[in-house]
Formats: sequence, structure tokens, C-alpha cells
Amino acid sequence: MPTPRCMPCARVVDRDFGPEADLLKALADPHRLTIVATLARSAKPVCVCDFTEALAINQSSVSHHLAILREAGIVTSERYGTWAYYTLRPGVRERFAATVNAALGARKKLRKAS
Repeated sequence: MPTPRCMPCARVVDRDFGPEADLLKALADPHRLTIVATLARSAKPVCVCDFTEALAINQSSVSHHLAILREAGIVTSERYGTWAYYTLRPGVRERFAATVNAALGARKKLRKAS
């Protein structure tokens, strides 16, 4: 016998959110989010040494977090001598916005009553 319901059944979204979940998983760490926020606000590439000095974690942990962000396609790096410099990958802001919009859905604009 079916369980009585207090409301009509909800329509569950029929979509594969795998790519969006992968992006959010890569960002779902306070240190990685700090790295991304720093890069988003920086006008020039940021040296890995800046993250090592500023974050309360060791150099190998910083490298691990940066590797996760690189693998997720969020950051890119270039080497100058012994140091690596990081920037946000082009289009990552749009990718994040599309992820949020895909999850939350588009809101229909309501017309104002005259």
C-alpha cells in the first residue's frame, strides 16, 4: 500500500550532473577555495611560494591542492626558473556560473502587475 502524501510528487531533474559535481568537488576545500579566490583577484600570475607562505599547510600539501585544481581544469601554471606561477584557466568563471545555473535552474522573470 502506498504511503499517503501531503503534497503532489516533485518532478526530479533528469540530468547527469557528473561534470558539475567534479568541478564542485575540486573547489570543496577551504585551501583550494582560498587559492582560487586569490587567483581570481590577482591581475598577474601568483607564485606557488606565495601560497606556501600564506596558507597554514606545508609545501607538499599546497602542491597537492594545486594539482587537484590543475586536473579539474581550474588553474594553469607556467614555470619560470625554479618557481611555478598559477592563473585561473580561461573560461573558468563561465564554467562555474554554468554549473551553478545547471544545478539551480533558470528562474523565470515575473511580469510586474500594471
